[in-house]
Amino acid sequence: MTNTLVRTRARKATLRRRLHSELNPRRRRRGLSPINTAIVAIIIISVVGAVVETEPAVHLVYGRLLSDAERVFAWIFAVEYGLRLWVVVEQAQYRHPIWGRLRWALTPMAIIDLLAWAPTLLLPGLAPAEILRIFRLIRILRLAKLGRMSRAWRLIGEAVAARRFELAVVAGGGLFVILAAATMLYGVEGRGQPAEFGSIPRALWWEVRLLTGLGRDYYPQTAIGKMLAVLTAVTGIGLVAAPTGILAGAFSEAFQRHRHEQDHDQDT
Repeated sequence: MTNTLVRTRARKATLRRRLHSELNPRRRRRGLSPINTAIVAIIIISVVGAVVETEPAVHLVYGRLLSDAERVFAWIFAVEYGLRLWVVVEQAQYRHPIWGRLRWALTPMAIIDLLAWAPTLLLPGLAPAEILRIFRLIRILRLAKLGRMSRAWRLIGEAVAARRFELAVVAGGGLFVILAAATMLYGVEGRGQPAEFGSIPRALWWEVRLLTGLGRDYYPQTAIGKMLAVLTAVTGIGLVAAPTGILAGAFSEAFQRHRHEQDHDQDT
């Protein structure tokens, strides 16, 4: 009896290790496993279905078919979620069978995995139609699951993380200048144009519209206000240019490191 139990546990552990290797893209040097390739295809098909379903003409004709397909996709994602929750203990940081799995379940990617299926399977009949409509739109978040499969996305994430201090400094400096300019615009333009610049938030909104090109139906009238508008515009250019240069260097370093690792793997 004891030997049988030991063999059963050994087979279970072996199956879990193999499944973890299939589900974790980081365990494969090249390409995706067949399981992950199928998951990627299902994600794309399900997102296309969620987008097309919002067209009334399509929903009128194929609504029932799309709804049935969505339930099938949701069950597939639910099974995938359960399997990932089972095999995650193969990773050192989630080794504990209870607390390790709980820690993994609270990670952003695991929450996205949960949202990929839970609203579709658990909410119908339990929530108002308006809430269900919002949760149907959450299905688009399934595209974020592709980030786990793509090495390029991982490299981008590493590049941003490596330059987070520089990016924070640039963003903080730019926001300070914009807030200071909005405060001064409020001071010099607020009395003359109270509807447009009568508060700092209103002045900030005008600056956002100026920087993003959303439209500028009104302008500062005083010389100082016009100078502040120029300062805001120049700062906006810097807010775009500075992070672009920082990230370009970080991306270059990340991809060079990736090529070096590939060359090293081929040599070994």
